[in-house]
Amino acid sequence: MTLTFALRPLVLLLVLATLAACGGRSAPEPRTLAGSTMAAPRLVAPRFDDADPVDWPGRAPWHYAVHGIDVSRWQGTVDWSQARRSGVSFAFVKATEGGDVADPLFARNWRATARAGLPRGAYHYYYHCRPAAEQARWFIRNVPREAGALPPVLDIEWTPFSRTCPDRKPGAIVRKEAAEFLSILTRHYGQRPLIYTTVDFYRETELWRLQGYEFWLRSVADHPGEPFDGQRWSFWQYTGTGLVPGVEGKTDINVFAGSAESWAAWLALRRL
Repeated sequence: MTLTFALRPLVLLLVLATLAACGGRSAPEPRTLAGSTMAAPRLVAPRFDDADPVDWPGRAPWHYAVHGIDVSRWQGTVDWSQARRSGVSFAFVKATEGGDVADPLFARNWRATARAGLPRGAYHYYYHCRPAAEQARWFIRNVPREAGALPPVLDIEWTPFSRTCPDRKPGAIVRKEAAEFLSILTRHYGQRPLIYTTVDFYRETELWRLQGYEFWLRSVADHPGEPFDGQRWSFWQYTGTGLVPGVEGKTDINVFAGSAESWAAWLALRRL
């Protein structure tokens, strides 16, 4: 029987200090530069629902303490204050696509998430028919460099429904281009980007060969430890049909891999 989010807050209150499941990326210990223990950030138990709930065969997403969403123009105007009060603890906002497409709501979302006090980062949707360096420069042109922002994100997956670029390049070429994009962003923003991807793309391009980067994995029918063969991860996108107060219609919902304490430590590393 699927557990609805009407009940999940009660479950989440019991697991705010629970570490990520086996297969999740281990977050750093919650310590400051001086070595003292940090206080856990204040989290609100999510009051979400799902238009297409899943009977999870493995570890369910509501066993994790820290939930957030990712949005683009398709979510329209988001009430970020209401979303935060409803349990959204972080956000990833679409900024750019390819080398010449900018999300028209990015600037608004970037400012509004900051006003709501939400940790947030920006993501780029990769276009396989444009040079990686050109796409990196386009992202940099549109996304400000701000202390405390979450790492930038490379969203890289197959695009079979694209009218102009349904290309499926060999894995070695994909990894080379991705590495170039990631390297340029690392130098500019001073922190390594996250890699967001899907199961089929990850397997077919052997994306696991890109070492030294944290992964954000999409898995909407099982815990990512299964379809991604135990790949360590920092974020898990577990649904694309989430219903979140403050967001009109459906949206993606994600979890962080660790406890409230490890989330505090992970965020602290972004403030250095």
